[in-house]
Amino acid sequence: MPKPVLEFFFDCSSPWTYLAFSRVEALAERAGAVIDWRPVLVGGIFNAVNDTVYEQRANPNPVKARYYVKDLQDWARFCGVEIGQPPVFPVRAVDAMRAAVVAGDEGKLPAFARATFRTYWGELKDISQPDVLAAICAEVGLDWNMVSRRMKDDDVKKRLRDNTEEVIARGGFGSPTMFVDKTDMYFGNDRLPLVEAALKALVK
Repeated sequence: MPKPVLEFFFDCSSPWTYLAFSRVEALAERAGAVIDWRPVLVGGIFNAVNDTVYEQRANPNPVKARYYVKDLQDWARFCGVEIGQPPVFPVRAVDAMRAAVVAGDEGKLPAFARATFRTYWGELKDISQPDVLAAICAEVGLDWNMVSRRMKDDDVKKRLRDNTEEVIARGGFGSPTMFVDKTDMYFGNDRLPLVEAALKALVK
């Protein structure tokens, strides 16, 4: 019997996605599932179907905003990751996510994404900058000259755009968006227990 597939649509510029990413590989192992990593541009998703995010950022509710900070740090401690306040937020993540597509072709996408999340949210470095991406590539054993060249390929650009458009067409509105068994959609870090239950139900 083939293993169930968990489609994981993600953008490294989202802190809540970092939290989910930090736990999803162990979840898949427990559930006997494989992960289909799908890099996207969350800004493109927001522009298409969830543009109220920008209004909420510009005019946050002060009560909710205070709790948001606490909640994020509570989750970071729970997940064992460090999430600070990057000086550049939101960040232009298109090059990082194109690099993620290339990393996937090289069999290094989880390692690249993990290093990118940590560099941005933990080390508070600007992942839109070529020198920062070059250092990430060196850390995970990718040739930056090759990656930077392939990031400009129409095929790589198209696959990132296609992933973004696909998750929108399938009902997604942010990152991370996950699908179990093609049509069963889950959104957000806090839905991981439900994702795990759904995957395990497929193999009973």
